[in-house]
Amino acid sequence: MKPIALDAMGGDRAPQVTVEGALKAQREGIPVVLVGQRAALEEELRRQGGELPIVEAPEYITMRDPATEVRKKRQASINICMELLKRGEASAVVAMGHTGATLAAALFTLGRIPGVDRPTLLIELPSERGRTYLVDGGANVDCKPEWLVQFAAMAAAYARAQGVENPQVGLLSIGEEEEKGNELTLKTLPRLKAAPGLRFYGNVEGRDIFRGTTEVVVTDGYTGNVVLKLAEGEAQTLFRWIREALAGGSWLTRLGAWLVRPALGKLRSKMDPAEYGAMPLLGVEGAVFIGHGSADARAVLSALRKAHASVRAGLVERVREGIARLKEVG
Repeated sequence: MKPIALDAMGGDRAPQVTVEGALKAQREGIPVVLVGQRAALEEELRRQGGELPIVEAPEYITMRDPATEVRKKRQASINICMELLKRGEASAVVAMGHTGATLAAALFTLGRIPGVDRPTLLIELPSERGRTYLVDGGANVDCKPEWLVQFAAMAAAYARAQGVENPQVGLLSIGEEEEKGNELTLKTLPRLKAAPGLRFYGNVEGRDIFRGTTEVVVTDGYTGNVVLKLAEGEAQTLFRWIREALAGGSWLTRLGAWLVRPALGKLRSKMDPAEYGAMPLLGVEGAVFIGHGSADARAVLSALRKAHASVRAGLVERVREGIARLKEVG
């Protein structure tokens, strides 16, 4: 398997956390090549006492740059990553940082899978049944019904690559009844019902995401990104409230806090975005994963694990097959 090209300059704390995460992945047998400014990466590798292959990229995209900078900075690390993937010298790309720039670089260099109108970002969220895969996570703010059908097919392909044999698809709306929703959901629902290769459940509500009513939930990128930020913010606030409640009070309260720490630690891991690592960008001609700009080394490691497993599961080919089934009936 070819190495994963990691944009080692992307993110708020690069290259420290990207190098650290890559070295941890290397110890697990995941091949990684660092892409970025060689001098900075070699210095960080010396500091951390490790060795990894490096591909020189004299420029990089900062979090403050507009996404269009990828066209101006042709030698930026994210562009070099995409070139490696296109030439078959890398099996996947992982970038922790600028979502818009990574999306633009992927479209500019790799292009779309035939039949895909718009690529989509997939969000993994914890549920009572394990995972819920939600699309779109923010790549497409304003959507058309046919795009949502494509998003559903691509997300179902990703779910199958994660071991879900026959994923159900739900359409996010304000009620389970078919007549409820806005213009977009009302026009999308009959298309999803008729889509070949999709196991469509019907409308689902926001609470169904965490219940795991369906493995896949489809919505527009505006709504999906709000769901993502709300879920992350609520998890952080909830654990802060728990810490504050357990830190005060009597010695019995503090004893109870000590006793429940292992259970709370497991729960925190289940809800921690770092455990999910990165969002797959589905619909482009290659395996591309985008993580948070604030990612730590644990998130980088999780992203590299996810990319490695997805390539081994044939993710891109599965997405191609799902889109091809949709096109069989136009």
